[in-house]
Amino acid sequence: MCRPGLPEVDCALTTDGRVEREIEVFLKSVEKRAFRIAELTLRNPDDALDVVQETMLQLVRHYSERPANEWPPLFYQILKNRVRDAQRRRRTRNRFIAWWTGGVSESDEAPDPIEAAVSDDLAPADHLAQTQAMGALGEAVRTLPERQRQAFLLRALEGLDVASTAQVMGCSEGSVKTHYFRALAQLRAVLGEHRQ
Repeated sequence: MCRPGLPEVDCALTTDGRVEREIEVFLKSVEKRAFRIAELTLRNPDDALDVVQETMLQLVRHYSERPANEWPPLFYQILKNRVRDAQRRRRTRNRFIAWWTGGVSESDEAPDPIEAAVSDDLAPADHLAQTQAMGALGEAVRTLPERQRQAFLLRALEGLDVASTAQVMGCSEGSVKTHYFRALAQLRAVLGEHRQ
């Protein structure tokens, strides 16, 4: 039986309540981190939210019947592809806008959610230091080469193991270790003053 208001195309997704509950729990467990990953790459919270929602929908529609232990690498592979698609669309749109307006385009910048995520329980000086450190981390991660950024975000932020990260990135486990090590080295060098 289909849930009221659910489109007919998605009715098949609700036939097994156990699978529906398991995938819902999985998606809730990854949504915030996936959003951070997408936002760090796309630098726009609206685009990041769209990408995460599209990723979740694609996982449910095409892979919900797979075993639950296969969902994390599949999810992050889909997320990586959706982010790349969003970047391509943005580049195409920006080229068109630049051509149409003679090089002038409106900024797509929005407030950084990393900076907004700092704790409110701190003294003003500590709050300022934490805000500056989080802002510096966000900027430093954005400057990493794409493969290093992917390895860092999947390993450090999401906590995927080396094998799952390699599957998502489409490379060997040795490459993941190399990219992750280089990302950490670069972040340590850039963020030296903010490290505790």
